[in-house]
Amino acid sequence: MMNKILLTALTAAMAVSAVGAGKRDYAGDPSMPVDQRVESMLKQMTLDEKIGQLVQYTGVGYTPDRAGQIRAGEVGSLLNEVDPGTVNRLQKEAVENSRLGIPLVFARDVIHGFKTIFPLPIGQAATWNPDLVRRGAAVAADESASAGVRWTFSPMVDIARDARWGRVAEGYGEDPYLTGVMGVATVEGYQGDDLTRPNTMAACVKHFAGYGFAEGGRDYNTTWIPEGQLRDIVLPPFRKGADAGAATFMCSFNDIDGIPSSGNRRLLTDILRGEWGWDGMMVSDWGSIQQMIPHGYSADEVAATKSGIMAGVDMDMENHLYPRLLKGLVKNGEVPESAVDEAVRRVLRLKFRLGLFENPYVDMKTANRFYTPENLQAAQQTAEEAAILLANNGVLPLDVKGKILVTGPMADAQHDQNGTWSFDMEKERTVTPLTSLREMYGADRVIYEPGLAYSRDKSADGIARAAQAAADADVILFFGGEEAVLSGEAHSRADISLPGAQKEMVRALKATGKPLVMVIMTGRPMTVADEVALADATLYNFHPGTMGGPALANLISGKANPSGRLPVSLAKMVGQMPLYYARKSTGRPHQSANEMLIDDIPLEAGQTSTGCDSYYLDAGDTPAFPFGYGLSYTTFAYGKPVLSADTMAPDGSITVSCDITNTGSVSGAEVAQLYVQDLFGSRARPVRELKGFKKLTLAPGETQTVTFTLPASDLAFYTASGKTEVEPGDFRLWVAPHAMAGDPVAFTVK
Repeated sequence: MMNKILLTALTAAMAVSAVGAGKRDYAGDPSMPVDQRVESMLKQMTLDEKIGQLVQYTGVGYTPDRAGQIRAGEVGSLLNEVDPGTVNRLQKEAVENSRLGIPLVFARDVIHGFKTIFPLPIGQAATWNPDLVRRGAAVAADESASAGVRWTFSPMVDIARDARWGRVAEGYGEDPYLTGVMGVATVEGYQGDDLTRPNTMAACVKHFAGYGFAEGGRDYNTTWIPEGQLRDIVLPPFRKGADAGAATFMCSFNDIDGIPSSGNRRLLTDILRGEWGWDGMMVSDWGSIQQMIPHGYSADEVAATKSGIMAGVDMDMENHLYPRLLKGLVKNGEVPESAVDEAVRRVLRLKFRLGLFENPYVDMKTANRFYTPENLQAAQQTAEEAAILLANNGVLPLDVKGKILVTGPMADAQHDQNGTWSFDMEKERTVTPLTSLREMYGADRVIYEPGLAYSRDKSADGIARAAQAAADADVILFFGGEEAVLSGEAHSRADISLPGAQKEMVRALKATGKPLVMVIMTGRPMTVADEVALADATLYNFHPGTMGGPALANLISGKANPSGRLPVSLAKMVGQMPLYYARKSTGRPHQSANEMLIDDIPLEAGQTSTGCDSYYLDAGDTPAFPFGYGLSYTTFAYGKPVLSADTMAPDGSITVSCDITNTGSVSGAEVAQLYVQDLFGSRARPVRELKGFKKLTLAPGETQTVTFTLPASDLAFYTASGKTEVEPGDFRLWVAPHAMAGDPVAFTVK
């Protein structure tokens, strides 16, 4: 018996030796189909090697321990290694010194640029220009790949309808249509048309799903998402990302109906892979598998590990559960090895699709391709188009011959101007408004008195100095907002007004009697209506990045014309949260004629004096500024929309045309937005839904006809029958400059 055991062991050892000797062959011929290469590799792998491919650790540099793990086949991916030399040393251990030579994939949170920082994703959405978003993602991919990063955890397509949630900064706003368009543009920019090219990066659509619906806007919180809301609002941007070929997805931290996403097989497997046919790789969020325990869903680490792998989480990001516990679960029969095999297939498929088996190393001759003139120009153009002009009494563009007071905590904030998720930015490369305005107008004409050292500063002394400095100026430029750290992951805020003493500073500057321009830089929609009312003009910016200074100087001077539009509604006060334009009506919808606000209510008024409909006594029913809103230095007039037909079949389409005229004296860009309302359905429908948009530039006096094709499929929703389908009925649509404007025209689906 002993001899038989020894013979078996010797035979296995010889097989392993043979495999090791010819390991390069197991990747297969590059001309072979990817799935064939995957299967060839999978057949050669031990269970330990399979589990190793499912493990992602954060980088610690090149250490003997980490090198040993890689040589043993215990690591599939590393994140946060961004030194190309270190990347190559670690990759060599995997490719040349491990048994099968399977390359690592290096990952990083590259959210809105690597070195050249673009506006926050919410700011990129404000451009309403997917071509710019696609270009920015391509720049990020090229810069990242030159440092060895071939996988990013972006785009985030979570719908955000509560500005208290810090991760509003990381997505594209409150609307599923706009989010889907921008998410697809980002995927296309990262991945290009050939993911094997060494200047591309695998996209990761996240967080799957419903993370943006965290109760109270408090990060990581539970959610309540009915099936109709899930199907109509939450999932559509993810579906678009999957259809666009996103290489990876990331599951979310939250639960849906009590089931955390990391253990939600219906979500990760039945819908994503079954219904949608997506064949990419799913990674956990950081520690999210283990977090099913405090969720109260998994009793212990073993249960969490089993739930994660069986739900469809392929790669374990910093949970440290798969490498410790998955083998035992397979050996005792609780997890079939076939489930591990399926996860490994997806990891290997990603690596083959990235071309890592053929080109695993960073080319040191072309490494660190950062801050090229082309990249900086793209960042500046994006920042220009992302800025939203909320109000203007004529003070902008600035026409002043005298001195300009530049003040406020964000005027020269190199670090904070870049916003959250800017790990690799070099603040000394950030060009601030102060620097750019001095270059534009001359240092002798620019008075700089910050007033507040940082956004949370409450010092009254600095405010007094700024107000005194205004005496020598002809106009005041106040740069306020919030620091980068006040938005992003784990940075939810209950008070989303200007922090510190900024509100007091705005009042003090107004009291000087000098024209006051307010420029906001922030990571979220803030409650700034009172300050906007005090200022003579307001430019609203979601942290604009490296080239925010030149962009803002061009806008202030009139060298560029603001064309940004809000991708979110701006509330009057935080008590309006959650706030979004595509709300459903009520049995008692608000009628403006019935509105009586709190200060207008007579003493001892009867209960019915306020109209008995749906609004706040202290805020009314409307936002301070609606979704899609933004002004220009010119004006535009909209004609009545013209339909190709007033009826269409449930599988048909109509075209919608509308004339738009520049009625002002300067050229400008307008964003024409198509909204639709389904008047009656088996489930109540929103009052408006965005179904298309086009950005067009018009010369003074020019008229252009904008045309949309509206397919009936865009009118589908999750009906009472439990299916997503088009219901016949009456509709109306608007072509308008924002979600609260325009005159409707009617059509019917029958």
